[in-house]
Amino acid sequence: MSSAINFHKAKFIHSAPSIRECPPEEGIEVAFAGRSNAGKSSAINALTNNHKLARVSKTPGRTQLINFFELSDTQRLVDLPGYGYAKVSREQKELWQRHLSEYLRERRCLQGLVLLMDIRHPLQDFDTTMLKWATSSRMAVHILLTKADKLSRGQAGSTLQTVRREIKSAGLSELVSVQIFSSLKNTGLDEFKEKLQTWLAPTEETQGSGSSEIIAP
Repeated sequence: MSSAINFHKAKFIHSAPSIRECPPEEGIEVAFAGRSNAGKSSAINALTNNHKLARVSKTPGRTQLINFFELSDTQRLVDLPGYGYAKVSREQKELWQRHLSEYLRERRCLQGLVLLMDIRHPLQDFDTTMLKWATSSRMAVHILLTKADKLSRGQAGSTLQTVRREIKSAGLSELVSVQIFSSLKNTGLDEFKEKLQTWLAPTEETQGSGSSEIIAP
């Protein structure tokens, strides 16, 4: 049985504009992706209990680099560039998209993808594109339906069930799991930590030899 990860020990170690500048392929990584207004930085900060770790910008889309945070010598969190609302050229957006696709396809130490969606606007075009990229490579995905505090408990639960039905109808339920999350209220934080524990410190029962063999429970 693996020891519990102390997410509070997370520290920034490196930023890379593309996969070629990423740290060496050692250990295990879990990446975070989402539209620029999905609350990605807030979720990372809530997870690590460090509200200065990932920058929370008032200007969505400001994060343009792949940012690496170290939990231990063999465990990392990776903040991928936000996408959707950045005021940059179409060419720049296409470049980001290429880097995201390349990272998901070629980064062999990547164990799983956390895909963040605003619970009020789930499964937008970018979200479905990310799901296709990841699942085409047999990459496990955990969807965080963020900003759950913006809805009533009943509304949040209804959206959760709707997203789960759509994932199942797309034939992706073997690889994709979904949960409700609020960085403001810490709703779903323990559940989220448990999911990351299975990816970053897998036991003999859950460990795969590569991303192509990862199956999310």
